Amino acid sequence: MTPTTRSRTALLGRLRTLAVLEVLNIPLIGWAVFMVIGAPFSTANTVGFALVAVLLLIGAAYWALKIRQLRTAARQPPLIGLFRVLRPLCAAALAAGLVAVAAAVPDRPASEWAAGLALYGLALAEYVNYFHRQLMHDTRADWRRLLRTRRLRSSHLAEDLRVHRAT
Repeated sequence: MTPTTRSRTALLGRLRTLAVLEVLNIPLIGWAVFMVIGAPFSTANTVGFALVAVLLLIGAAYWALKIRQLRTAARQPPLIGLFRVLRPLCAAALAAGLVAVAAAVPDRPASEWAAGLALYGLALAEYVNYFHRQLMHDTRADWRRLLRTRRLRSSHLAEDLRVHRAT
């Protein structure tokens, strides 16, 4: 196995791990919030969880399609245009979700909205992480780049959307 083959294999394995973990995080977060913490299934909590779940699924789909692009040596990730449509839809869903969560705050006990607010924050972070700036830094290379430049880089999806504008 050559260094190039090894690095390609490692990259595909990393992307597969990212795709799988995004999907597995959905039930894990639901279990932690609704079972372990015991947050009620109020509107605010459910909306926050739904937003996180949708954004995690979008992230998993992107990584899966990125794997397909690399395996087939395609010029661009398949269905990249779909993500161009999803970006403003997710922004609108986040705006509506904020209204739903904020509406519960003044007249409900904290148990009915606090988890939803935290989940909303996580959903917002996932949106930024996928569609704008890379917030997740879990490799040495990511940390070295961040420490060297002292800036967040454009996310991989944002770069693909920028590069493949015409589709």
